[in-house]
Amino acid sequence: MKKLLLTSLLASAILAVSAQNLDKIKSNLTSKKVAEAKTQIDQYMSNEKNAKNAEGWYVKAKVYSELAQDPALAATAPDARSVAFDAIKQYVALDEKLIQLQMDNYKPIMDVYQGYFKAGADQYNAQKYGEAFENFKNCLAVSEYMAGKKWSNIALDTTVVLYSGISAEKSGKRDDAAIYYGKLADAKVSGEGMVEIYKWLVDHYYNQKKDPATAVKYLELGKAVYPQDSFWAAYELDMARDGGNKADLFSKYEQVLASDPGNTSVRYNYAVELYQDGYKADLATRPANSAELIAKAEENLKKVVEAKPDYAAAYLVLGQIQYNQGVDLNNLNKAIRPQGGKKLTPEELKKKDDYRKQIATKFDAALPFFEKVDQLLGSQGKLKMEDKGYLKDAYDLIITIYDNKGDKDKVKVYEEKFNNVDKAH
Repeated sequence: MKKLLLTSLLASAILAVSAQNLDKIKSNLTSKKVAEAKTQIDQYMSNEKNAKNAEGWYVKAKVYSELAQDPALAATAPDARSVAFDAIKQYVALDEKLIQLQMDNYKPIMDVYQGYFKAGADQYNAQKYGEAFENFKNCLAVSEYMAGKKWSNIALDTTVVLYSGISAEKSGKRDDAAIYYGKLADAKVSGEGMVEIYKWLVDHYYNQKKDPATAVKYLELGKAVYPQDSFWAAYELDMARDGGNKADLFSKYEQVLASDPGNTSVRYNYAVELYQDGYKADLATRPANSAELIAKAEENLKKVVEAKPDYAAAYLVLGQIQYNQGVDLNNLNKAIRPQGGKKLTPEELKKKDDYRKQIATKFDAALPFFEKVDQLLGSQGKLKMEDKGYLKDAYDLIITIYDNKGDKDKVKVYEEKFNNVDKAH
């Protein structure tokens, strides 16, 4: 019995000493003697007997949290916030009731959170993106810990996640940026500018990581949150184009236009790709359904100019379709030539005459489209490089047509216009 009593007395004495030590440390902390409190708490916690003392860990968290907020003292312990955060986690593991933390209204961990955020923001504004990323990342870890413990009702700390991603991207850590941007996209965040997150992820996974499945995932998420943005359709078409299957590409165009029939830009591109696939200068290389593809291209281009009468590029291609049909007829006409020193037969001469009339008809059909390009672009001042190209192409073809007609005056007019494009526009 005496032995048992002695042990109990010793235990009580140790606890009393421990309590006194912690009281002294807390008193120093209250008096803002943070450096002294740090030395004392480090000494106190170095004793393995105190490793299971919840209050000891809590006091350590408070000391290091205060230390981190003093720039001069923080320089002596750069990892002070990390130490404070770890101490809080140790305290929580040992004290289910969390009485002290609740009495302090969670101040120690909130100080850690806010400290990480302020440090990250200051470094971000100073363009120290690598350091900012580390602080925002740590800030988010604290935020997620608090949310996991139900101390916070913020399921996703959007601002911190966003700046973690931006800082990672700006410091060249694209894979890290993708993780944080992915958190936002997976949560279907919306708001001004947030659409760029989804676009970035689509491009990152498709072009950088060569992971089309994940790219499609974020494309679908972006489309669900921002259904009116034209980026999704354009990227889906790019993916289909990269696939190399024209049937799949044209099918995707039809799907896009079915959901957005007024999208003249997509319709124009569809028409151009139909025409490029259907028309080849060498007749032998044209696909079997060439006529069908060209007709469909023409049909879509007419819808484009009907919806947008000032779409100069569409008029140019409509003119080229008629003009190239005239060129085809001209090639057929040239193919009829005397063979073996013989003269052409009356039937052959008539055929050539018919071809010449058909060529003139096609060239005449092309002229109004090219003249429309002149009307739309030639009357303007400074033009974009692309529009200059359209205007020059229109003039060049008009010159060829009038030369074929033998109208030298018209040829001279349009040669002058052609030569002055760069000066006038």
